[in-house]
Amino acid sequence: MWPLSQDTLVAVEQTFSAETVATPDDLFDVLSDLSTYPQWLDVVAEATPVGGDGDEGSTKPAWLVTLKARVGPFARSKRLRMVRTSIDPDTRTVVFDRSELDERSHSAWQLRAIVEPCDAKGMQSASNLRLTYSGAMWSGPLSGILDSAAERATTSLQQFVAER
Repeated sequence: MWPLSQDTLVAVEQTFSAETVATPDDLFDVLSDLSTYPQWLDVVAEATPVGGDGDEGSTKPAWLVTLKARVGPFARSKRLRMVRTSIDPDTRTVVFDRSELDERSHSAWQLRAIVEPCDAKGMQSASNLRLTYSGAMWSGPLSGILDSAAERATTSLQQFVAER
């Protein structure tokens, strides 16, 4: 299940799936690297590697991620520091969590991706991504924005892995 605490209020939870021509291992490589997300998920404007997670001695990779969304004439952006908190090549599961280095309290953001073999005609792998957000600030418009983004991302991810 989710490593979010039971006390964490989940305001938004978005799931999307995509089948691709990539092998399960190749798709897992793509989904395990947040640097690839801006190339196929349009709400991720930028994902820049920033080294480790900030814990001394830890080697968990981290990224500065800029999310951007437009609703009519209004645009919003949000910058998050995300850390790959779990990766299991055997089950092809990867989890990214928000992990800011300042001392302030922040809303939880979590992305979990699972890749499995796929038997659909012409497809080799299937992905299941789930984004969870616990804050209230983006909750209303975020759900609708993510619904639209998930539809576009399915096609974009298929094209991205086919061209790799």
